[in-house]
Amino acid sequence: MVTFDQKLVEILNNWTVGEQNWPIGNLILCVVALVLTVLLVGVVGIEREARGRSAGLRTHLLVGVGSCIIMMISIYGFPALFGEHRDVARLAAQVITGVGFLGAGAIIHKNSGIKGLTTAGTIWVAMAIGIACGSFNFIIAVVGTVVIFLVLTLMKKVEVKISKKSPTIMMTCPAGEPILDKVLTVSKQFDCTIHDLSTSLIEGTGDIEVTFQAHFESGEERVMEYVSAIEKETKAKSIHLLGHR
Repeated sequence: MVTFDQKLVEILNNWTVGEQNWPIGNLILCVVALVLTVLLVGVVGIEREARGRSAGLRTHLLVGVGSCIIMMISIYGFPALFGEHRDVARLAAQVITGVGFLGAGAIIHKNSGIKGLTTAGTIWVAMAIGIACGSFNFIIAVVGTVVIFLVLTLMKKVEVKISKKSPTIMMTCPAGEPILDKVLTVSKQFDCTIHDLSTSLIEGTGDIEVTFQAHFESGEERVMEYVSAIEKETKAKSIHLLGHR
């Protein structure tokens, strides 16, 4: 079965001009792939830029366009050396590995959790969109971008709603206080369970940083009341809700 993309590539690849049969169709195909990459990856990059992420529009465009160029080089770049026996997927495989390391650089791990996973994911899908355009799978690239955008926007609302019922709490308390006992006592009063509790000593202050996830069986209505009770009982110097919008 021949797809629309494949039919378009076949027509343009066979389009030549002049007595010397200049392959103008190949040039047009490459330009279309690059322009479409900029448009599609730009949608993802703008969404990240609007949210103030460190990897914004320019980073995503560089990854997407670079992936597209490498994919086109894999297809057109080595006919004299390897002819029809060249492996067009070899360079693309290296791109996938390389961009994986780039995405890992966007991930930050702290006691309060892991940040940057979504941005690392969008960098990786920017590469995937670029490869799709560079291999002239335009329909896959367009549909994939629509799905990615819906995940970044609509699923964010679902994620926030879930996080309101199970917020992560980070607080700074005096080291001499029985923090764990007090947190468990207050949590029992609010029908709340505690998960992933961790503590770390803040050097030079005599304070400790306590981070945990609180899950409310009855819903999110009493979250702020719970936080106030925790702050009062533990004599916390500061307390923050993470992932709670």
